[in-house]
Amino acid sequence: MKRRVAGGTVESPCINICKMEAGLCIGCQRSLDEITRWANVDDDGKRLILAAVAQRRSSAGKKPTDAAA
Repeated sequence: MKRRVAGGTVESPCINICKMEAGLCIGCQRSLDEITRWANVDDDGKRLILAAVAQRRSSAGKKPTDAAA
């Protein structure tokens, strides 16, 4: 389930599989710092976080829909 932040246009990558392993959430692949900052950054900041997530998934060979693979 993706949620929009009130007033924002960038969707959260959270898929409600929230478990930290090796410093990253296994559901959304964000770090705890990125998860914490999400609510307070503007859309450009959120896009930077999403770019970092995409890079992590690419490096790990994961697709955006892979949660715990």
